[in-house]
Amino acid sequence: MNTPKAYIQTFGCQMNEHDSYRMVEVLARQGYTMTEEVDEASLVILNTCSVRQNPENKVYSLLGRLRRLKRRDAEVIIGVGGCVAQQEGEKILERERCVDMVFGPDNYFRLPEMIAQVRQGERVLATKWLPRAADRVQNFVPEEWVERGHVEGCKAFVSITKGCDNFCTFCVVPYTRGREVSREAANILREVRDLVSRGAKEIWLLGQNVNSYRAHDAGFYELLDMVSQVDGLKRVRFTSPHPNDWNNRLSDLMAERPAICNHLHLPFQAGSDRVLEAMNRNHTIAQYLDKIRYMRSINPTLELTTDLIVGFPSESDAEFEETLRVLEEVQFSQIFPFKYSPRPGTKAEKFEDDVPREVKEDRLARAIALQEQITNARMAAYVGTGQEILIDAANPRFRHAMNGRTDGFRPVTVRDCDAEIGDTLNVRITDYKQHWLDAEVIAEAMV
Repeated sequence: MNTPKAYIQTFGCQMNEHDSYRMVEVLARQGYTMTEEVDEASLVILNTCSVRQNPENKVYSLLGRLRRLKRRDAEVIIGVGGCVAQQEGEKILERERCVDMVFGPDNYFRLPEMIAQVRQGERVLATKWLPRAADRVQNFVPEEWVERGHVEGCKAFVSITKGCDNFCTFCVVPYTRGREVSREAANILREVRDLVSRGAKEIWLLGQNVNSYRAHDAGFYELLDMVSQVDGLKRVRFTSPHPNDWNNRLSDLMAERPAICNHLHLPFQAGSDRVLEAMNRNHTIAQYLDKIRYMRSINPTLELTTDLIVGFPSESDAEFEETLRVLEEVQFSQIFPFKYSPRPGTKAEKFEDDVPREVKEDRLARAIALQEQITNARMAAYVGTGQEILIDAANPRFRHAMNGRTDGFRPVTVRDCDAEIGDTLNVRITDYKQHWLDAEVIAEAMV
């Protein structure tokens, strides 16, 4: 009997990547092996993102191509999971006859059951939420799966919260991933220790608003403190925090603990207080900048990245200039800028989308151009410095070269390197090309 093969294509954020890894583990227990060739698969899953319009469009475009696969082999099972599935639900089944099952983020552990239903001739819709406890504590990873997380190379993702209660007016997350819940600290630590025992050197703590974590007596500070002290764990990262829940105590912990990486992704979205209020961000730009200034005062080498939206409804030219001023002051390592697009079901969908497309495109181009100047200067400053990097992959282009990252999340290629994935190296930066650093080894690998 041939071993069944599954193909998963993932759109969106680290949370979606984590969900896909979980699906890989679930399917492996059902006898599936993974393939990177969709034509080889007897099961095809699209794990979708609806935070922006473009990933959603890509999903429907790919489903159009999958119709041909279904016509060629009617036994192929096609599923749509994730945020678009939660948002669109039955509409996907009505629009795309090739789709056999649609399931939201709370239901991927039910994959074996759903596949069995499809094999019995049913089309499956699974978008119900798990029950939300009054205290917002929910071990949403089933007990049998806590010690079955996925290690990819030397890193692993651990979801600590699910959903969001912020209701930013532009964001679909509360509607596609539900209201916020947190896992118990002991439940999370069990998973972290298991992942480290199976080779994980770097753990990413994940949540839509990761630093609003609260389970019984443990907040995010206490959880991060405990995770950073797990034996054998070299690095801890987390994403994405919200400025409202960030405080100087967390900044102090980051600066004090070597295992907590020197990198923080802290979205500010817009430089105008009026626009931030319209977005329901519940902070001012002055409050955001005060937190950044404190971080830099105790940790000058901290690498900061951010998200921002240009062309939010009614944003004026002067308000956009305020966004540019934030970029100039903070000197982010990298930005993730987006043109505003209305998302179904959000409050902002009812706002007049009155910033013309060409104006949005011009503002996006200006933000990117300014950031490129900042990035180039920051990259040049690395040349000649010593850095500690964690090797995470072989370089696909050069023999005897390995790739890794600094604790500030800068990607690095090391030539003439015999290190293995998971090794830590001391290197000297010799050059850079765009967003990538080149380096040479100055110390032997530290396992």
